[in-house]
Amino acid sequence: MMLFFQIIQKLDRSSFNKLVKERQTDKFSKGFSSWTHLISMLFCQFAKSQSVRDISNGLRSATGNLNHLGIEKAPSKSTVSYQNKRRDWELFRDYYYKLLNTLGQQAYRKRVKFRIKSKIFLLDSTTISLCLSLFDWAKYKTAKGAVKMHTLLDHDGHLPAYVNITNGKTADNKGAYDIPLLKQSVIVADRFYNDFSLLNVWDSNEVFFVIRHKKTSYSKA
Repeated sequence: MMLFFQIIQKLDRSSFNKLVKERQTDKFSKGFSSWTHLISMLFCQFAKSQSVRDISNGLRSATGNLNHLGIEKAPSKSTVSYQNKRRDWELFRDYYYKLLNTLGQQAYRKRVKFRIKSKIFLLDSTTISLCLSLFDWAKYKTAKGAVKMHTLLDHDGHLPAYVNITNGKTADNKGAYDIPLLKQSVIVADRFYNDFSLLNVWDSNEVFFVIRHKKTSYSKA
């Protein structure tokens, strides 16, 4: 919880309150403010909560630290569920871009500098599990749903430059074909992107790349 508190301290609450006032998202909040909503959903992500019950119980177990997070009490699961359906999601989108302008610039100043002048991007993917009974379109395995998120990370700001979301079965190299790349940039990726057809496309579009070799098995003579 201490680490979570340190992360929350980086958030600019004054700019968030300004957005809340502009969008009037606390007008019918019934004691569950937009800030509490934000903290609850961030806790959901960092604690890898599987349900609104996990969010409520997790925050309730940290009662002594809630004041440090800027909230008075842990919300009930029904309150979180209700506000997830009712509150304007665009508030959090706008706040994301506010943070991108401030925190993104801080990350840019702290970046590791290389001698090359080309723009550097990092490419990788991750599989996100989904409940198949709720998302029947996201078929992955017999009893499991998932999507795969192919992310192009800007090395300068350590923030995503582009995200391509596909079904969970899509191979890393296949998901990379649909990611637009900047000419003269350098793509750094692992061996799963060591696909000659893909690399030929990049080369034809004047994109440089650094890819790990695939493991090669040698047979004994």
